[in-house]
Amino acid sequence: MNSSLTLSATAIPNVAAPHLPFPEFLGNFKSKLKVAFSEHGSADHLSTKRGLQPEMVKDIMTYNPLSFSIPKAYGGRAGIVRENLELLSAASYESLALSLTMGINSALFLQPVGKYAEESVKAKVFKRFLEDKLMGGLMITEPGHGSDALGMQTNYTEQNDYYHLQGKKHWQGLSGYANYWLVGARNRSVDGDLRRDIDFFICDMSEQDQKIFVEEYFENLGLYMIPYGLNRIDVKVPKLQRLQPHTSGIHMMLDLLHRSRILFPGMGLGFIKRMLDEAILHCQNRLVGNKSLLNYDQVQHRLARLQADFTICSALCVESSDLADINNDLVPYGIEANIIKSVTSDLMQESSQSLLQLVGAKGYRLNHLAGRATVDSRPFQIFEGSNDILYTQISENVLKLMKNARETNFFQFLKGYSLTLRSADHLKELLNFDVFAQTSQRKLVDLGKVISRLVSMEYVLKMGDLGFHSDLITNAIAMLKQEITTMISSYSFKNATLVVESYEEKGSWHKFVK
Repeated sequence: MNSSLTLSATAIPNVAAPHLPFPEFLGNFKSKLKVAFSEHGSADHLSTKRGLQPEMVKDIMTYNPLSFSIPKAYGGRAGIVRENLELLSAASYESLALSLTMGINSALFLQPVGKYAEESVKAKVFKRFLEDKLMGGLMITEPGHGSDALGMQTNYTEQNDYYHLQGKKHWQGLSGYANYWLVGARNRSVDGDLRRDIDFFICDMSEQDQKIFVEEYFENLGLYMIPYGLNRIDVKVPKLQRLQPHTSGIHMMLDLLHRSRILFPGMGLGFIKRMLDEAILHCQNRLVGNKSLLNYDQVQHRLARLQADFTICSALCVESSDLADINNDLVPYGIEANIIKSVTSDLMQESSQSLLQLVGAKGYRLNHLAGRATVDSRPFQIFEGSNDILYTQISENVLKLMKNARETNFFQFLKGYSLTLRSADHLKELLNFDVFAQTSQRKLVDLGKVISRLVSMEYVLKMGDLGFHSDLITNAIAMLKQEITTMISSYSFKNATLVVESYEEKGSWHKFVK
């Protein structure tokens, strides 16, 4: 370690101390992040460099932020959801890529290992994470099976004392960098057929027989810090390293994915707060026509929208803290998980677009926060379930509940639905229409967006009851009402347009110019 790193490590108290109160730990961690980024190059500079910067990551990980995903029994800090969310938020304020790196380790590796791994295996894994500052990730997505996880072709066969896994995975964050991987695979029977259920296996990259090789690194559009690639799997995994589902492998996967989606607001909140802070600062200092940008009504609208995004995401954090305890089975909470993930990622992209619009031309540089934030936040609407798919699933699940309740009137159902008991009354007239199970997919997406914003409004109202800033609550409710009104208009508008595949025939404009 060079002298500057040694200095930074001694200049800040040991935030990794196991019994340090969380507020003190969090404050020191935030200070550490600022020091680390300033010593290893600014975030603007690092945004143009591909791959993790080993010394910077090592310096940050010295303080064991991942200990918050490890139970106390194994030397961690108990895995309290609220604290985990605050750490993710602190990281995303400085760097969205860093926060996602922590989220991958926490939600997609450490937490499922803690819940489903054999006792001896997780004790070893946790010990190495705490002492050696290692990293882990999850491999589900395949080249031919993105959102279709149940169609994965990576398979395994059982041998005497190990499982033989073969296949390919791509778009795994930390490709070629993680020390451990959790790999999803399907059992191949003697006759060659793949069984429907999915199992997960812990691969230790320090063991030759378990190494996963990166065939190609991707030139990802954003999130430069995180390496992504195409991974070839041909490994032999000891039988003890297979996760043990409580019921089925698919049930375990849903629990894992729902928990990860529910933790999205932790990454989202710090990011949105940074967009808001930067936008306000820019508008205070930028003069146009001899007056501050703050004096323009449209600028006030954008800033108020950014504050609403911050408030809504804060409410999602409150809800996530209640839901995502590791002891909870999250399979029944598919609607909530899909809403929290999709709304959070939409808010992130929206807030970055607002900052970029306010900053103007200089924000369109890759190494400017506004431009980088817009590109970095976009994939959050795609990975862990494309938002279009999630909105469709939200609608399908709610329509199923309506069918079971023998109710077709949207408002009548919503006013008795646990997730919209109060919010439905705020838009009673708009919501008073019938919906039916036979609905086109595009309308299911529109309806899913309406439902997700109504549930978000319910969360905001609940947070207001707890004492959150009343003016921010009022503004957020107003913004949500406006957004829902627009979405219902889109849902109501009859549009069944289809692509014209032979569009080039009579489709060249210059032929019609006299």
